[in-house]
Amino acid sequence: MEPRITLITLGVDDLERAVRFYRDGLGFTTPGIIGTEFENGAVAFFALQSGLKLALWPRNSLSVDSGLPLQAPSALEISIGHNVSSQQEVDSVMQQAKQAGATIVKAAQPTFYGGYAGYFQDPDGHLWEVAFNPGFA
Repeated sequence: MEPRITLITLGVDDLERAVRFYRDGLGFTTPGIIGTEFENGAVAFFALQSGLKLALWPRNSLSVDSGLPLQAPSALEISIGHNVSSQQEVDSVMQQAKQAGATIVKAAQPTFYGGYAGYFQDPDGHLWEVAFNPGFA
């Protein structure tokens, strides 16, 4: 399999709240919620970089589409890494996320690899790491 990941879908409990968090709070670009005319079709897409997109889709719709039963979410199943160019930018993004309604679960601090990072959870509990890694320069 050649890795061609083009879409990351996050299951959310409240699509409108999730769109507000990512669009209004974090500044991600989206045309808004589409697909409302279809049962289990409402979704919002956000352009990231290099053709990668983030989709927000109600958990129930993801359950119906995949055929898997709806389950309790767990923040420890996956984390999304957002790498930035400085420690100051880590602090700035963490503050922006907090002001948008995120929960800071680990304040930004020096890391074992010589970088600087912190973690927040979005309103649906998805875990994000904001990191400055000098090895990624």
